[in-house]
Parts: sequence; structure tokens; C-alpha cells
Amino acid sequence: MSVDGAAQRLKTEADEPGWEVDPDDDWGVAVVATVGRQLRLRRESVGMRAAELGTATGYGEDLIYKIESGKRIPRPEFLDKADEVLGASGLLSAMKEDVAKVRYPKKVRALAKMEGKAVEIQLYDPLNIHGLLQTPEYARGLLMMRRPAYTQDEVERMAAGRMARQSIFQRDPAPEISFVLEEWTLRRPLGGRSLRRPQLERLLEVGQLRNVELQVMPLDREEHAGVDGGIEVLKFGDGSVVGRSPVVANGRPVTERKQLHILELRYGIIRAQALTPRESSALIEQLLGET
Repeated sequence: MSVDGAAQRLKTEADEPGWEVDPDDDWGVAVVATVGRQLRLRRESVGMRAAELGTATGYGEDLIYKIESGKRIPRPEFLDKADEVLGASGLLSAMKEDVAKVRYPKKVRALAKMEGKAVEIQLYDPLNIHGLLQTPEYARGLLMMRRPAYTQDEVERMAAGRMARQSIFQRDPAPEISFVLEEWTLRRPLGGRSLRRPQLERLLEVGQLRNVELQVMPLDREEHAGVDGGIEVLKFGDGSVVGRSPVVANGRPVTERKQLHILELRYGIIRAQALTPRESSALIEQLLGET
């Protein structure tokens, strides 16, 4: 239980944006409150003050109290360090998985859960590079441009949620994923020109995965079946399907065969009108060379 690093500058809330608890997330509030209570009980049982625990973990005393009172989501690495310092024998470290889920908004957790079960995913986004393909910097850049503006905490939480969903590419067995992107979204330097090159590199990287088909709809295409908005279709191992589009059921998820048929028909035509995966990669490489 040695207390080291006393000379270091301890982290405060300003150093940890995006780790606030969403008061409307009942499950999240309960998880963070439980973790905080266990942390406090363990600290008190070994006779350590909050300030001492803070110094040992690199956190300010006020931040320790906020974690213990369930007002802040602890980082996974903090739980590991606190477990070690307090001799908790893995009790605190074991809570990392649930705590990691709390970080992401309820809507993101629900979407990630569905994506995690899907065996085939079809995605068309006419406005931006799809969230599953975004780099962390690009995601933050887009979120910072929203009006009315998000708070820094909201930006960090939503960006982290998008990055967490990208674990889908490491699934085994991996789902078959099809993306159709608009060429203009690749050319426009949304979020800043410095973010564009690594984002294009990320697209090339994902496009090389065996389970991914990445296509680009060129700007000069005179016929385009995607003018009515984005499309998401998720297919599952039991044969069920869930789809969503702004022009079907006002963007709510649908499972009725007739509505799904419309979405799949539109998506099939969009794919046929877009460049092939090989042609799309060549275009992205060309754009990369122009940056």
C-alpha cells in the first residue's frame, strides 16, 4: 500500500472529460454507484485516506470522492491501480467490463449489442463516413461541429462509443459487412484537413478485411437510388432481420417483411450503382495521394 508519485500533478475533472454519469441511465447509475461504494469500503477497511489513494493512483482527492459517490465513471486503468494499491485481490478490477459499458450512451449500447449478434450488416450513410469506419479524431471533429453544440463530456462519450462499436471487426466468426460511402464525404475535410489523411488510410485498412465490402458512390453518377437517405440492415443467425431508414417508419427499426424488402431493394440498387470494391479502393488511394 505504498503511496508514491507525490510530486506528480494529480488528475482533476478537467483532465478527464467524458466520464460523467448520465443521470437518465438507470442501469449505468446503479453500476457506478456500486463500484464507488466498493472502492470506498475497501479504502476504509485498510485505513487509507482518499487523498492518499489519489496520490497513489494519480488522481486528485476530489476526483476520488466523486468516483466513490457514484458521480464519476472510473477509468479501467484506475480500477486496476486501485485494486493493486488497496490489495483488493481482483475485486475492483473485475468490475471493469460493466464500467466500460456505462461509458457509452444507452442508445449506443443497444446498437452495439445488435451489431455484436449480426451475421450480415448492410450500411449506407449519405451524409458522413459511417461511424464504424471513423478514426477517433475524425469522430470528435464531426461531433464538435454539431449545433446546438455538445458539451466536451458529450463529445468524448459519443466518440468513445463509436470506437467501442468498432470491436465488431475483431469478432470471430466475423460478420459480413457491406458499406456504401458517398465520394463527397471522402473529399470534404470535415473536422479539419489534418484529419482527412488518416481517415482515408483507415478506410483502405478496413476495406482490405476479407469480411468487408467497401464501395464508393461517385459524384458523377446520374442515377442514384440513395436520395431518400441512409439505410441500415442487420441480419441474424436465426433468420431474423432488422432494418432502419429515415423514409421507412420515420427512422424507427422495422422487422416487417414488406418494409425490409423496400430497404433491401434500395440497398441492392445503390450497391449496383456504386463503384466496385476494387474501383473504390483505387479512388480512395487517389484521394490519399492528393492530400
